[in-house]
Amino acid sequence: MAKGNQSDVVEFILLGFPDSWYLQIALFLIFLVMYLLTLMGNITIISVVGTHRHLHTPMYFFLCNLSFLDIWFTTAFIPKTLAILMSQSKSISFHSCLLQMYFMFSLGCTEYLLLAVMAYDRYLAICHPLRYSSIMNSTLSLQLALGSWTSSFLTISVLAFLITGLSFCDRAVINHFFCDVDSWIELSCTDTRLVEMVYITICFIVVLGSCAVILVSYINIISTILRIPSRQGWQKAFSTCSAHFTLVIVWYGCSIFLYVKPSKEKSLEMNKMVTLLNGIVTPLLNPFIYTLRNKDIKEILRKAFSSGR
Repeated sequence: MAKGNQSDVVEFILLGFPDSWYLQIALFLIFLVMYLLTLMGNITIISVVGTHRHLHTPMYFFLCNLSFLDIWFTTAFIPKTLAILMSQSKSISFHSCLLQMYFMFSLGCTEYLLLAVMAYDRYLAICHPLRYSSIMNSTLSLQLALGSWTSSFLTISVLAFLITGLSFCDRAVINHFFCDVDSWIELSCTDTRLVEMVYITICFIVVLGSCAVILVSYINIISTILRIPSRQGWQKAFSTCSAHFTLVIVWYGCSIFLYVKPSKEKSLEMNKMVTLLNGIVTPLLNPFIYTLRNKDIKEILRKAFSSGR
């Protein structure tokens, strides 16, 4: 059923944030600093792991994948957001909007899967330490990482293909700072039931599926840790998974708010803030969470800064 006049839309308008000039400048500076810190922090993690052979383990391999992902996840929308904040034009072409949506959601799905893979890795390391090296070898590590990336990009390509078949109303205004699936559905003048069904199915499988893997992994981890007799053993076991657990809480907490709450329309501005937390703050915090809670990386960075003086 059509809902309004259909047209061949060639560009969209991203409203972003309120139009106060001083607020635009403040947001531009905040986003720019956070983006640069995100790049520096995650590039540092990749460089440290890549240049130290004793860190060439599955745990750090997955961490590098996560850092690499966060670099591209933020790059998918922050540069365009910065350009819109400092420009009179808030337009984005149809194809650029589609590509932005595709990469953001593909990378977002990859993050869910990588977090689940990292939880499984920690489960094997703590619950099956004697068999860990034989199970989580380099081949399995590569397969799990590659599977996370390829399955996410292939899955979202189906959604992107369906969106290209939609027609859009005359007023193509997106009340957000990036192109998301909800905006495409809201602006479409044609039947979106298939797109919505596929979108909900993907969210259900990826979010709840990865959450189930993480939950089962940590139930087994906690139960194993509680059986360790010494306090020192407790602390050592917790230290190997505390950084990952902290990241999981932040990422899934934001996801639950964005995708599980009953009404998005009534709290659009809150959605924007939570999306910012998930899209900018979390990738910024990742390298700090892992460096502050990881003795190996902290020691390497301490030596690097000490030798540089």
